[in-house]
Amino acid sequence: MTRELERVGAGFVRTAPVRLVFTARASAPPEAVYAVLADTEGWPRWFKAVTGARPAADGLGRSITLRGGGRFLETVVAAEPAERYAYRVDAANVPGVRAMLEEWLLVPEGTGTRVRYTMAADGTPVFRAALRLAGPALGRSFRGAVRGLDRQADRA
Repeated sequence: MTRELERVGAGFVRTAPVRLVFTARASAPPEAVYAVLADTEGWPRWFKAVTGARPAADGLGRSITLRGGGRFLETVVAAEPAERYAYRVDAANVPGVRAMLEEWLLVPEGTGTRVRYTMAADGTPVFRAALRLAGPALGRSFRGAVRGLDRQADRA
């Protein structure tokens, strides 16, 4: 069952009760990394956890399906080319979640990019605990996604 979530602002990435932050290096420059991030329909090509992705809300949002059946309706809250891409989850079928925002920050590093991903969330105590416990697996998934993103950027 899909439920509406709290419509948090971009600042939630700093104030959320649960914040998971991961970093990885991409060899592609920030402009190329950003182009891959901003291509909603391309996400399943480089992020193994994403099985479906399509634009929604006249391009201001996204509809995302994950392996395991997770479904999210999102609104893009920050689209700063070569710097930042962030989206808020407006509706999800994940039990216990009340609010969620994800941010990808891109920082030039030599000829490549340092990618910092933050998942900011709030929910029931059980949801919060489960998300924290999932941190190591989410970190591995993120690092794999950055490797895939980098390969995709090289093809562009």
